[in-house]
Amino acid sequence: MFKKSILPLLISILIVFSFGFIGSFFTTSSITNWYAFINKPLFSPPNWIFAPVWTLLYILMGISAFLIWKKRDNLKTKQAFIFYGIQLILNALWSIIFFGMHNPGLALLEIIILWLFILITLIKFYKINKIAGLLFIPYLLWVSFASILNYAIWMLN
Repeated sequence: MFKKSILPLLISILIVFSFGFIGSFFTTSSITNWYAFINKPLFSPPNWIFAPVWTLLYILMGISAFLIWKKRDNLKTKQAFIFYGIQLILNALWSIIFFGMHNPGLALLEIIILWLFILITLIKFYKINKIAGLLFIPYLLWVSFASILNYAIWMLN
């Protein structure tokens, strides 16, 4: 049973990381130039913290999606995956807007929409598998913090 589950689990995690890679493409190129020179609030974390936090969050999201995928034969699961997919797209899009386009104002609007889709996904996942829903809580909390940070950067610049 374990061998049959490991491949779908790895695929679930790789899917999340592929969206993360898209976002990181825009992020990495801006960290040393644009982002380094904009005004940031005192509570802005050091740049090195973002990669390990996102790595952990992507792994948790992948595990969560895998737990839902195991119950894939019902309509509730298919609907939950629609919201899951949308939030993955919005996650990558935020990096494109904030870091790629250097637009904290538009990124703030986008991250609020992202936050809502994360919350909806969390609720839908929780109704299918409680652990899958709970695994989304750190992601929701981090994006809540990122939203506050995004707002502060927008206000300071």
